[in-house]
Amino acid sequence: MTTTYQIQDISFDDNYMYLFIDGKKTPVLLAKISTKLSNASKIEKDVFKISPSGYGIHWPLIDEDLSVEALLKLA
Repeated sequence: MTTTYQIQDISFDDNYMYLFIDGKKTPVLLAKISTKLSNASKIEKDVFKISPSGYGIHWPLIDEDLSVEALLKLA
């Protein structure tokens, strides 16, 4: 069974991606999750699409897809 999430927002600083999910802010170290995201520009990071189910996130400018469940395991 696939878990779905209510993603309210995603933001970044130099080293972390912050997931705002189900009312909680969760930091995830960029170097642990994706070389593409770690090396991406601010614009490339800020252009993303959350799947309707809340299962995954897609960054079209760098062609990167990550599952929320996997991100939370790395947090």
